[in-house]
Amino acid sequence: IMSCGNDFVETLKKIGYPKADELNGEDFDWLFESLEDKSFLEWFCGNVNEQYVVSEKELQDFDNLIQSGKPILEGNALDEVLKTLKPVDSETSSQEEEEEELKKLEDELETLQKLKTLQIHRHNKLQMMVSAKSHTLQTLKSREEEAHKYLKEGLEVFTSANNKLNNELLALMDAAEKLASLFTASDSEQESGLHPVFFSQLSLDKYLSQEEQSTAALTSYTKTHFYQGVSEWFENSHEGSFQLADISKQVACDETNEVCEESQEMARLQTAYICAQHQLIQMQAKEESMNSAIKCAESMLQSLNNKDIGKQENLDAKISSLNCEISTIKQDITRINNEELLPLLKENAQLLSAPVVKGYLDHQIAQQDYYASRQDEICRHLARQKASFELIGLAYEMELKKHKEICCQLENLVESLKQSSNELQQRLQVITERTQHAKPRNTISSKDGFSCR
Repeated sequence: IMSCGNDFVETLKKIGYPKADELNGEDFDWLFESLEDKSFLEWFCGNVNEQYVVSEKELQDFDNLIQSGKPILEGNALDEVLKTLKPVDSETSSQEEEEEELKKLEDELETLQKLKTLQIHRHNKLQMMVSAKSHTLQTLKSREEEAHKYLKEGLEVFTSANNKLNNELLALMDAAEKLASLFTASDSEQESGLHPVFFSQLSLDKYLSQEEQSTAALTSYTKTHFYQGVSEWFENSHEGSFQLADISKQVACDETNEVCEESQEMARLQTAYICAQHQLIQMQAKEESMNSAIKCAESMLQSLNNKDIGKQENLDAKISSLNCEISTIKQDITRINNEELLPLLKENAQLLSAPVVKGYLDHQIAQQDYYASRQDEICRHLARQKASFELIGLAYEMELKKHKEICCQLENLVESLKQSSNELQQRLQVITERTQHAKPRNTISSKDGFSCR
């Protein structure tokens, strides 16, 4: 077929066709693929030469003949006239040319007979193929109708799924934009606090001002209901520490100093009581002694006035016995003063101070109960402040944890989307490369990989 195209172009050059040098033989190969035109083209390439070309003068003469209006022979009439005419160049043509032309005609006839046999064989074969293909076509038509039915159903399902996916993607995009707008809010919007979304966007100024007012009120309360040391400690305490200080040492020290002073005062009172009672007892003993002496002197004077001289000797004996008794009594008095009087006076002094100590202890117990009740109130208030502060800190920590989880999920999503985008770019690049290097074909071959994903 390739040589036929080139022969056709060479024949055109031989007969003087204009611009024949610019023609390419491969462009005319398709003419020889048709079985109907192939015999004529082969005859054209093998027999046509310069003699078959009409000159410009002959064309002009033919045009003049047509314009003159004279009759022109055509069809069968022309064939009959040509049979009566002898060829002009019969005398000039040699026998060899006639034989060569006859041989060519015989060869052409033989070729045409072979071609006819081949065409008949191909025709029969094609008829068999047509019958087989018609049966296959009917089967394929039924399958095609069934496939179209399945395709239509699948297309409807795919369309609905695609619409649903598009709606979900649009909703996802809106949600993502809203979420991004929450995290990318401007500083002015965050400072204004309009429509806060996160707990961290809330302003704590009101809470802090209330806590400061509460702390000031608590300080004033401690100044009113506690002694100066506790109020000074509360004023100097750190605002955000919320720690309950151990004031037992300071209170114990103050109480120890006060107890020491009171103990010294009680000791002085007891000593004064013992000394006073001792002096009183001594004075009472002296008074009793003086009264006894006076009574004794009176009795003696009375006896002298009665001139009871007979009993003088008895008086002397009685005086001597009384002196002995007096010495014994003085010894007993000295022993009592030294051994029994002071312990008894001390015991009486302790019994005297017991109501005072009891009253003082009752006062201390009442004061401690008062301080304990007020301290319980302060502890409850401080516990509430600490609980609210820790609750706010816990809320911040929980929100921070949620933010970290969301950040981790978004990072994983971004990585997944990047990976999917890279895979899609690789597939598109492969398809583009295959499309650029692929040769156009009318049929689908097993080498085509476009239908495979």
